[in-house]
Amino acid sequence: MDRRDFLKTSAVAAVGLGLGLDAMASGEKQDRKEQSTDAPADGKLIVSAPMLQNFAETSIGVAFAVSAMANGYVTYGLKPDLSDGKTVKCGGFRVTDMNDKAMLVRLTGLKPATKYYYRIGADRINYVHGHKMIVEASEAGDRIYSFTTAGESVKSHFCVINDVHAKMDAYDALYRKIDKLNPACVVANGDMISTAEDIDKQISVYLAPDVSIKDYAASRPYLFCPGNHENRGLANRHLEKVWMFRQPEERSSRDWDLGRNFAVRVGDIAIVGLDTAEDKVDSNPIFCGLFNSEPYREAQKLWLEDALKRPEIASAPYLVACCHIPLYDSRGDQNPGDIHPADKDPRYTTDFAHWQRACFQLWGPLLEKAGCQLVITGHQHKFRYEAPCFDHSWAEIIAGGPHMTGEKSVDEYPTLVDVKVAGGSLKVQVFNMVDNKKIAEYKYAPKH
Repeated sequence: MDRRDFLKTSAVAAVGLGLGLDAMASGEKQDRKEQSTDAPADGKLIVSAPMLQNFAETSIGVAFAVSAMANGYVTYGLKPDLSDGKTVKCGGFRVTDMNDKAMLVRLTGLKPATKYYYRIGADRINYVHGHKMIVEASEAGDRIYSFTTAGESVKSHFCVINDVHAKMDAYDALYRKIDKLNPACVVANGDMISTAEDIDKQISVYLAPDVSIKDYAASRPYLFCPGNHENRGLANRHLEKVWMFRQPEERSSRDWDLGRNFAVRVGDIAIVGLDTAEDKVDSNPIFCGLFNSEPYREAQKLWLEDALKRPEIASAPYLVACCHIPLYDSRGDQNPGDIHPADKDPRYTTDFAHWQRACFQLWGPLLEKAGCQLVITGHQHKFRYEAPCFDHSWAEIIAGGPHMTGEKSVDEYPTLVDVKVAGGSLKVQVFNMVDNKKIAEYKYAPKH
């Protein structure tokens, strides 16, 4: 029996049994749910180290994974023993975010450039129904960690990683390198995962990855610029269930939907994060009209215009922008991402965007006016450098890909971009993580 006949016969048999294909699919989903919520053998409720997310001068996020229905919390303070500790529960106002997967706690009202100590915790909840829920036990994290909020007096040093596509050997090498470099923060610059249909996949990549440094983000905050692959899959449409947005009170009402944009001061460096969104136009039939990238990019222009005027951003000697898809490509045969209706044109080598001309036109003039020296991107999987040219004075680094081994690792190797202020200039080094060797170095003068 060939494959088509087998599928047809299976469908008929299912209907004959009174199940139907929908019931078969429902059963498969239920099986996956039951498997994914099994408690660990040691009975622990907290099953990952904390991950510091989306820090700012007066706020930071703390995320961690749990094995059963829980309500998470963070106790934080200025004293190492937390004797002055305050406790914040996950979920914000009205009700806490009780669930059996990921705890997301947002700490606000913090002081800039200040070191805080914290410990995570969770209440194990026996939830019966809306009028009956019981806290059975509380579990505290294994240790007290610390973090430092953003600000002008923190060290002027950050790293950028990108296009890991959930490959754990690449993640492991990057996290070990970051641990040695010890930057103030890290920018995850998109395509850190390829696709995710359920939250368990996201947790296995961000909160509980199979790497040697399990608490890789417990003391060092991560910022996030989504890539096109962070849009793909049902779970990735709501990645904020694992990698949180900032809370509404941290943004103007106009920008509440722009949960991924950031502008933070890290010492003498202002870092701006933008979301280039999909690498296909919204009218491309492959996505059936279910994407809305074009107005999203336009909304970010208004946000960026305001962000660049903020005193702490405008006064920074160095301005670096991060986004996933390049804003510029000097090669004439590379698809600029605005070819309607379906990205196809014989002039270009691909039917998806290699760079985003629309983003360049929307954001480029604002970055130029603000004195941006460098834009760090990825997406193309091959390290390149675009020097300043006639229509923009900022340089662009296109960082590498996900392959640590095999034939593709020759060209599409993972890179780590290390950015810091040293000797009166912005020093940028690029490392090939296959052999851990520096492959490029650039320096930029202050803009003031």
